[in-house]
Amino acid sequence: MPNKDALFGVLKEVLHTALISLAIFFFVYILIVQPHRVKGESMVPNFQDGELLLTEKVTYRFQDVKRGDVVVFKAPTARKVDFIKRIIGLPVDTIEIQNGSVFINGKELTEPYETQSTDGTLKITVGENQFFVLGDNRMASSDSRSFGSIEKGTIKGRAWLVYWPISKWRLISRVNYTVSNSL
Repeated sequence: MPNKDALFGVLKEVLHTALISLAIFFFVYILIVQPHRVKGESMVPNFQDGELLLTEKVTYRFQDVKRGDVVVFKAPTARKVDFIKRIIGLPVDTIEIQNGSVFINGKELTEPYETQSTDGTLKITVGENQFFVLGDNRMASSDSRSFGSIEKGTIKGRAWLVYWPISKWRLISRVNYTVSNSL
């Protein structure tokens, strides 16, 4: 017959290990990274519906949000969902959309990733602590063209890594933009 003290000791160690593991999980999940699922077609072809990605939450505590970053943020609607979009306009930028192109402060934005022509006509100045976001699939995206700029405080983090499906595993790199004097 097993010794009661030995059995109690084993149970105590298992519980102790489980609590430490749970604490580490929540620390990482709340403060460092969070998984998200791409829902819908708004970021096609760069992100596919159903892909799983990790959003890292540390960068924006030490650095500014950068144009071209893919961010996850609280939807500006009453729904409790997160959106994934690309940062196009920074605070106090003037964004203009015309003839299928995006202009930032009077200069045409050249986007090095594949995207669609940008429908609509718009001219907006982004507010302080706000950002203008667009989906890469401009024909199927609900973005700042419809709901306006987003507040910095709604940004949960920067999309960092696609981890599922495994065949699509990749780090999500920052984009370097160029602008031309086309306006």
